[in-house]
Order: sequence, then C-alpha cells, then structure tokens
Amino acid sequence: SVQVFGRKKTATACAYCKEGVGLIKVNGQPFELLQPEILKYKAYEPVLVLGEDKFAMLDIRIRVKGGGMTAQIYAIRAAIAKSIVAYYAKYVDESSKNELKARLSAYDRSLLVSDPRRCEPKKYGGRSARARFQKSYRLTAQIY
Repeated sequence: SVQVFGRKKTATACAYCKEGVGLIKVNGQPFELLQPEILKYKAYEPVLVLGEDKFAMLDIRIRVKGGGMTAQIYAIRAAIAKSIVAYYAKYVDESSKNELKARLSAYDRSLLVSDPRRCEPKKYGGRSARARFQKSYRLTAQIY
C-alpha cells in the first residue's frame, strides 16, 4: 500500500491506497456520505477526471483532521489524486503514472501541488495583519 498526504491551509488528509474492490472511505465513512453535499463533487473530481475504472481495483482510506469544511474537502481531493499517482508509480508502470499525472495537472494543478498560501500573522498597531488603527490629529483636551 502507499500512504500520501493532501493539505490545504491547516487541514491534512492522510490517504492509504491499496489493492481492493473500489472502496473510498473518509474517516471510516463511505465517500457518498461526505458533507456538505455541494462540495462532495469537488472531492470526487479526481475520480471523475480519471474515470471510475482506474479506481475499480483500489481501496482508498482517508483520515482528515484540522481546518474547516472546505479546506478538508480540498485536502481530501488532493490526497485521492496523489494516492492513485503514487500507487501507479509503485505497483503499475511509469508510463501510465505519467499519463495520470498529465491528465490531473491539465484539469487542475492544485490536485497534485499543494497551495502554499497561509494565514498571515497579526501585527501590533492594528486589529489585523494589514489593517491599522485609525489615526487622529485633533485630540480633545482632557479636563481633569
């Protein structure tokens, strides 16, 4: 079996891909029960792009933690895409691996390459990373 990670922001999905009957499970639950409904198809993209026949003889088990709902979905789709490429590299042949990689990259490069953007830390002198506190020139005299 092969183990790969998919990441997005602070969400991390760990995928184990091995020979099997075409199961894809996320945190022990079937892929069909993934929530929210709208983003389920986003996670299903690697399967739709490569065709379900490529996944017919594989079992993929995914553990995902951290981040929010959307980030977890994006981490899952990256993990699925990377896991099938890694499986083909290890157990099938190089040419079919390159073909899978090319098809995934042509569809969406973020399936194989992680997004480096992270949350910027807050600085002093303001309420967020970039926004500053409002500056005032006319200060009223304080009467004590």
